[in-house]
Amino acid sequence: MIEFVLVGIPLIFIIISTFEMSRGMWMYHTLAAGVKEGTRYAVVHGQNCALPPNSCSVTISQIATKIKTAGTGMPVNAVTLTFSDAAGNSTTCLLSDCISSYNTAMWPSSTQNAPGLKIRITGTYAFRSAISMLWPGAGGPFMMGTINLSSSSRESIQF
Repeated sequence: MIEFVLVGIPLIFIIISTFEMSRGMWMYHTLAAGVKEGTRYAVVHGQNCALPPNSCSVTISQIATKIKTAGTGMPVNAVTLTFSDAAGNSTTCLLSDCISSYNTAMWPSSTQNAPGLKIRITGTYAFRSAISMLWPGAGGPFMMGTINLSSSSRESIQF
């Protein structure tokens, strides 16, 4: 019994920590891949794409849907997206709200979607880890702490 206390409990802690770190890295890479795919989708729908007879301009809702599709497994109520155009105008929303509420206006706006202008999409995921309840300052026993995982992608609009 003494051997288990001395070896088993730290070993269980290490195993749980390994799984939690792996889960955190999986969610971070999923977020990064989704944000990168959403940014790529937005930049290939630049100014010349919206000229007649084309009608391929995009909305924040379409970009957010692309991010959700590429980020399989991300909970839509725990991911916050920030869309920034070349002029520094930003729109921030939860992934679920981005999909449902921003489906009318073109993004970036017609004055900010010229070829060569840069856009940035940033995603932040509130990762809740069971192991963080043992970290100092994380809240207390039986309270899962939150770590914000953030990913950003910046690209130039294509023509």
